[in-house]
Amino acid sequence: MTLHPALIAANVAIVTGGASGIGFAAARAFAGLGMRVAIADNDGEALKAAGQVLATLVGAENVLAMTVDVSRREEVVALQDAVTGRFGRVHVLMNNAGIQPESGIFGPHEVWQQTLAVNLGGVVNGTQVFGPGMAAHGEPALIVNTGSKQGITTPPGNPAYNVAKAGVKVFTEALQHELRNMPGCGVSAHLLIPGFVFTPLTARGRVEKPGGAWTPEETVDFMLEGLHAGDFYILCPDGETSRATDEKRMAWAVGDIIANRPPLSRWHRDYKAAFEDFVSGR
Repeated sequence: MTLHPALIAANVAIVTGGASGIGFAAARAFAGLGMRVAIADNDGEALKAAGQVLATLVGAENVLAMTVDVSRREEVVALQDAVTGRFGRVHVLMNNAGIQPESGIFGPHEVWQQTLAVNLGGVVNGTQVFGPGMAAHGEPALIVNTGSKQGITTPPGNPAYNVAKAGVKVFTEALQHELRNMPGCGVSAHLLIPGFVFTPLTARGRVEKPGGAWTPEETVDFMLEGLHAGDFYILCPDGETSRATDEKRMAWAVGDIIANRPPLSRWHRDYKAAFEDFVSGR
């Protein structure tokens, strides 16, 4: 597979939330291409183990593993200082760190504060800290932000997570508009929208991968294909949901506004049958 010109040996990739799940799979893929890789995570033990694996792929001198809370801007600045001091120019930034505690509209303020600070604030921090330098060097570069289908169809059940991921979508769209209008800028932004992926974040006590879930590696392979194709919205299917079904769910969600239906009508008893007919094509 031909890859994006930013993804070449000796270039530098940074992955937040890089000690497990999609982040670690991405870091391994970048290291497998001969890139120098920095991973940031707040799980010290997982970070150490992940760094050791990456070192076997690309050499310890080409790996940096650093404990970082992406919600704290000063720690992201410290990450930038460490990465640029050791490796120089950054060519790939993957803002992937995320949490998914249970939340409710009238739930604890601390849960809302933490979810927004990590899942949305971490993306803003990473982009604002690393982005200007990436744009300034003029070489091909990528900023990939991990969103969620829940930030688009916003299903009931975990509103804090949905709000944060909806913010990531809007922020990344605005980011790409900004970048494409910057003279001499070689950076493009992309929104990774995973499907059902079996990771420590989604396992919730399960040990074996459910049949319908993708592995993190499958998700990253799909991401790399999307980056090569120049896709902004990298909408991943999985073993349970096809792209066609995702598109209909998203179209229905936008249709709530256009048709002046109640919000989240997909889950409204008066519209349940109409939604099922719409998805099935009846």
